[in-house]
Amino acid sequence: MKKLIIAASLSLIALGVAHAGPPAPHQGGIESKDYKWNAQEGEKIEALKLKGDKKRGQEAYEVCGACHLPSGAGRPDGTFPQLAGQHTTVLIKQMADIRAGLRDNPTMYPFAATLTDPQELADVASYIEGLCIPTDHGKYEGADASLQIAKGKELYEKECLECHGKNGEGVKDKFYPVIAGQHYKYLLRQMTEIRDGHRRNANPDMVKIIKKYNNEQLVAISAYQSSMTMPGSMCAAKPGKKK
Repeated sequence: MKKLIIAASLSLIALGVAHAGPPAPHQGGIESKDYKWNAQEGEKIEALKLKGDKKRGQEAYEVCGACHLPSGAGRPDGTFPQLAGQHTTVLIKQMADIRAGLRDNPTMYPFAATLTDPQELADVASYIEGLCIPTDHGKYEGADASLQIAKGKELYEKECLECHGKNGEGVKDKFYPVIAGQHYKYLLRQMTEIRDGHRRNANPDMVKIIKKYNNEQLVAISAYQSSMTMPGSMCAAKPGKKK
């Protein structure tokens, strides 16, 4: 049955159909005074308590690979993020938020909805976390790249490093994501949406930090972040190529 669901979902992608069902209902968000960024409830908590099975997770990931690629590399144009090597905590929270309607993602919702229960959330998250982080990903390509990266480094080290780490490794038990290897355009889009209040499941602590940055500063921070690598977590260099 799972294979049939995957096949049907992939067929929808091939036909250019984004919705395999109704979008998840809205249930408040950062704009609500009662919003709790990481409430300890729901299927997210159930999934976090379970041990993920990577073999089962690999099968469940097949439907994800159509957009995020079998390697978990995502798309350099920023439409789909790099997932490989991401913390299970972050993956489970984001999938659970999309399934519950707390994060608006109408493209991903139909596919997240194919995961049947908290165990499958844990399984696919475990598989994704175990993937090496691709070294080839979307970076800032402007002629002033060196300057932008230098500016971004200065800004990052002032307020981003504490949560996302020196090498973009994040903090697993605090649900802070890995950003090393992430695509420049995806980072810029997400930070802009968080700053502008369009990411309903954003961490309020991050909103307070990022809301003061202008577009040019977000470009610089994203340029630096997309240049980061995590020692021991990146994929091995391909023959004839340097990391």
